[in-house]
Amino acid sequence: MTERPATLFHLATPRSKSHVSIAKVLPSAALMAFVLLAGLVGPARSASAPAPPQVKGEAAFLMDSHSERVLASQGADKSWPPASLAKMLTLYTAFRAIEDGSVATTDQVRISEKAWRTKGSRMYLEAGDKVSLERLIKGIIVESGNDACVAVAEHVAGTEEAFVQLMNQHARELGLEDSHFINASGLPPDLDRLPPPDEEMRSTARDLAHLASALIREFPDHYGMFDIREMTYNDITQYNRNRLLWWDESVDGLKTGHTERSGYSLVASAEREGMRLISVVLGADSEQARAEASQSLLNYGFRFYRSYRLYQAGESVHEAPVWKGARRKVEVALDRDLYVTVPRGEREEIEVTLDLRQPLLAPLDKGSEVGRIRITLGDRELAQRPLTVLQGLPEGGLLRQLTDSVRLWFAG
Repeated sequence: MTERPATLFHLATPRSKSHVSIAKVLPSAALMAFVLLAGLVGPARSASAPAPPQVKGEAAFLMDSHSERVLASQGADKSWPPASLAKMLTLYTAFRAIEDGSVATTDQVRISEKAWRTKGSRMYLEAGDKVSLERLIKGIIVESGNDACVAVAEHVAGTEEAFVQLMNQHARELGLEDSHFINASGLPPDLDRLPPPDEEMRSTARDLAHLASALIREFPDHYGMFDIREMTYNDITQYNRNRLLWWDESVDGLKTGHTERSGYSLVASAEREGMRLISVVLGADSEQARAEASQSLLNYGFRFYRSYRLYQAGESVHEAPVWKGARRKVEVALDRDLYVTVPRGEREEIEVTLDLRQPLLAPLDKGSEVGRIRITLGDRELAQRPLTVLQGLPEGGLLRQLTDSVRLWFAG
């Protein structure tokens, strides 16, 4: 359970910024929860945490899913063919369609000849069969079925080409700036040749980690399918290629990938003590190597770091003084939960500062931005987020307006 920081107030004169310093986080009254702003640049390092393990492969990345703090980074922005890791965006796009009501998991999907003929790993669908959308999605997750990817794409968007446009649109919305997708399965356009640049399927370890985080955050009702270990379809039983599902009980996803060009890759996620980590390993030389590298990254993060939820979206953070209003104060809050990730043993070093605009003049609309909250650990800024008005505040009566006008004039 989270705990509310002890608070010290240092209010400046009306025409300057008000700096409210919330002292070191100490155990006190119960506090509600909080998701940090965008991920930090570069891996977290501290004197109390050793350097992360070096991974044998093309790239590696470790991130806290809640705070998006980077704990390990090795070639994180190197462009690399994602292979079947692209299926995470296929699933994200399908889940979005389910959530907006355009398709349903109970839909019976007719399998086209194109889906049936798709190469590579397969669910072994038969042309003309009808299969539920939910079972096809499980076939993508567990069996890495390229045929299931095509079937899902055609059902959601009419054609795979139209579906890929949706995939790339969602990638832009998620801020995956270094990723481009050309099909729903992750297969190169021709297994026997390298594609030209305009046909290249590419992503990065950083982008794939943020994609995984979006899957977990936005679709909690669907995410449970990622830890299914085996599946039988058409009398053929296949097993999830994510070995960590057998090795580590805290691991509950996500996806493996492999082609001759891309090597062996794995995006994994695990949760321990309320802390969720996402690891990415790209271009390892075997299934065993990618699993061992992923396990070492996860163990490192859980061993040396902890995550704390400091503030809950919509919960009052502070009562800010207001001039010329029907009330003297207004409650300010965050629009999202705010988490921080820090080395173990350094929670008490966290400091919170509120920078509030002054003077605050009524009327104030609900949701209007009136300042920012900053979370720091020593000289490192962990988070910075806007503070907004929790409830609207109308203007006060004529006497209040006149009185406050005089007070403001005398204040400078």
